[in-house]
Amino acid sequence: MNSRPSQLLSVLMRSLALCAVLPVLGAATPATASEVMQRVKQTGTVRVCIWPDYYGITFRNPRTQQLGGIDIDLSAELGRDLGVKVQHVDSSFVSLIDDLKADRCDVAMFAIGMLPQRMAQLKFTRPYMQSDIYAVTTKSNRAVKRWADIDQPGVAVAVQAGTFMEPVMAATLKQARLVSIRPPATRERELEAGRVDVFMTDYPYSRRLLDNAEWATLVAPPSPFHVLPYAYAVKPGDEAWLAAVDQFVGRIRSDGRLDAAARRHGLSEIVLK
Repeated sequence: MNSRPSQLLSVLMRSLALCAVLPVLGAATPATASEVMQRVKQTGTVRVCIWPDYYGITFRNPRTQQLGGIDIDLSAELGRDLGVKVQHVDSSFVSLIDDLKADRCDVAMFAIGMLPQRMAQLKFTRPYMQSDIYAVTTKSNRAVKRWADIDQPGVAVAVQAGTFMEPVMAATLKQARLVSIRPPATRERELEAGRVDVFMTDYPYSRRLLDNAEWATLVAPPSPFHVLPYAYAVKPGDEAWLAAVDQFVGRIRSDGRLDAAARRHGLSEIVLK
C-alpha cells in the first residue's frame, strides 16, 4: 500500500533535481558574444596584422613609410564597416600564428595562404584571392631561362622563410639547392648579388620586381604548379568574430569593393569572383 506514494515521491525528487540543473544547462547553451568584437567596440580600434614587405598587399614604402596595397585598402573598409579605427601591427609569415594567438592583433590581413599547417592552428575566412608560384631571376642569369631549368644540379633556389613556397619547394626540389631567406637579408639582394640563381614567389610579390627592377625577369610555370587560396585569419576560440570577418569578405566580394581594390593594385587577375 505504501509503494504508490513512494514512487510519486521518487518522481518528484527527480523532477526537482532536473529543475535545479536546467538553469545551469540553459545558461551554457546560448552562443556567447564575441570577446574580440566587444574589445574592438570598447576600444574603438581593430588591430590588423600585416607584413609590411608584401608588395601590392601590405607594403611600407621605404622612402615615405606610407603603407599601401590591397589589404591596406580593405582593412580600412573593415574599419568603416565596424565603425572603428584601424591599427596596423607589423607581423610576418614566420610570426603570424604567435601574433594572433598572443592577441597582438585581432585579424591578420595580408593574403594568408591557406596551408594545412596554418589551418590546424588558426581559423580562416572564405578565400578572396589565389595565386600560383612564380620564379624570378635576372635577365643575365645563364642557369635559369625557363621553368625546367630550376630543379637542376648547381642551381640555388631562394624562398622567403615562413611563406608557403618554403615547404612546397622543399618537397619539390630534387637536384637544386633550397635557400631560405630571413630578414634582414632579402631575396632580391641575394639574387642581384648572384648568391642565388632564382627565387620563388607569388603573383603579387612578383609585380614588385617587374615594376621596379629592370634587371629582373619572370619565369611562369607552363601549367598550374601549386595554386593556393588566400584568406584572412583569426585565432581559434571566437566563432562569432570569425563569422563577422567572414561576412565582411562576403560583402566586399559581392559589392565591388574587392574588385576595385584589386584594380588599383594590379591584382585583378588573381581575385576570386
